[in-house]
Amino acid sequence: MRSHLLNETTADLYRRTVTEGVGRIAAKLATTQRPHTGISVDELAPVIEGIDLDRPLGDAAAALDELEDVYLRDAVYFHHPRYLGHLNCPVVIPAVVGEAVLSAVNSSLDTWDQSIGGTLIERRLIDWTARRIGLGEGADGIFTSGGSQSNFHALLLARDEACRIVMKRALDRGAELTKAELLPKLRIFTSEASHFSVQKSAAMLGLGYEAVIAVPVDRSRRMDTSVLALELEECAAEGLFPMAVVATAGTTDFGSIDPLPEIARLASEHSAWMHVDAAYGCGLLVSPTRRHLLDGIEHADSVTVDYHKSFFQPVSSSAMLVRDRDTLKHATYHADYLNPRRMAEERIPNQVDKSIQTTRRFDALKLWMTLRIMGADGVGSLFDEVVGLAAAGWEILDADPRFEVVVKPQISTLVFRYVPAADGDGPRPELLDEAQLHARKALFASGEAVVAGTKVDGKQYLKFTLLNPQTTTADITAVLDLVAAHAEQFLGESLAVHH
Repeated sequence: MRSHLLNETTADLYRRTVTEGVGRIAAKLATTQRPHTGISVDELAPVIEGIDLDRPLGDAAAALDELEDVYLRDAVYFHHPRYLGHLNCPVVIPAVVGEAVLSAVNSSLDTWDQSIGGTLIERRLIDWTARRIGLGEGADGIFTSGGSQSNFHALLLARDEACRIVMKRALDRGAELTKAELLPKLRIFTSEASHFSVQKSAAMLGLGYEAVIAVPVDRSRRMDTSVLALELEECAAEGLFPMAVVATAGTTDFGSIDPLPEIARLASEHSAWMHVDAAYGCGLLVSPTRRHLLDGIEHADSVTVDYHKSFFQPVSSSAMLVRDRDTLKHATYHADYLNPRRMAEERIPNQVDKSIQTTRRFDALKLWMTLRIMGADGVGSLFDEVVGLAAAGWEILDADPRFEVVVKPQISTLVFRYVPAADGDGPRPELLDEAQLHARKALFASGEAVVAGTKVDGKQYLKFTLLNPQTTTADITAVLDLVAAHAEQFLGESLAVHH
């Protein structure tokens, strides 16, 4: 079995095996005609369940043959121009090269003695991103597994920073306030269109879901700052403490960007931590033409960026950045076997000092390779393309009487629904909702395209998430025709049954 270990004696086998695997993937990418085959859970599950994992095939070629049947053939391929579903991007080749390197070397980015070079590359990329945001010379951060972890990490820092400040103020007044007494009084403010990880983070931080105040959005699906101002005033009047205001730069459903300068002003007035969830909108940091859409982000205390959404990186590649590097100490724990205090005193750069993870992949290498080969403008121009495509898609939808579209996009998401031509009272609202769900499901089952869905004001809508520069307006028009056909067929059959 030692022949399967990657080392100096098996380097040639490694080269041949990986080359064969890459060849299979290249052939698959070159011949994929649809984003999905349409296979169902009931069809595929028995095939995978029937594999005896205690009887190895012993041969890479045989294993790759089997993988074709259980994964490659039926995988959802995000590079296909008619994948318009979730926030999954096609990936750039330089990043895939980085993925191959980091997997083989297998550095762990927790301590310097496990990641020489890797530690400094990650730190350089954090500094580069912080400068792009405009956080200042005291900024720092850490790579994470994704936006949810980045948001959690940021709110953990916000919680402990709020506790430190409020408890100090109490002590200055001659009063003593414990953390246990304070936690139930902390509140987080975010828009009703923000990511669910804000609520989950509050629960995991011991604050409870009820600690999150959902602020209504305006017609553009951006946080209504007039309501935020009132909510912050009410919080103070009730003897509660505004721990954080979470602004979103690219909501999952609408791609909307909250009014960052006004939110920054209100957060500052109420001594609240400002976090910007730019997991989606971070691609604007490198946009040659649209960077201004993130104006105000430089005032944040912390920022989430997901390179695996709008920098065209493979999963996972995210980071959480802070304005004041000292706040990262709220997540620091010194273990004698790993990162004893003396290492910090000796200025040995251990990234685990900043992270809520211990073992951590060298995901930063993918972004490093991308920037060194393509450059920031190259990445930004790709993101600009999909933002421009969404604007064109909105015009198509707005002009098509078969559909209603919710809001003109700021980034690259379109939320819409099929609406049949007015004929009398039209179908019942619940039947129209079912038509949207049926159209999405039927389209997925056909394998011809993949779209997402969501609810807006209690009604079912469909969603295009445009992250592929290869997608064209012709693709958008074709998918809309398919959606309409499936919805029309469903409504026709349903009305026929009821009559």
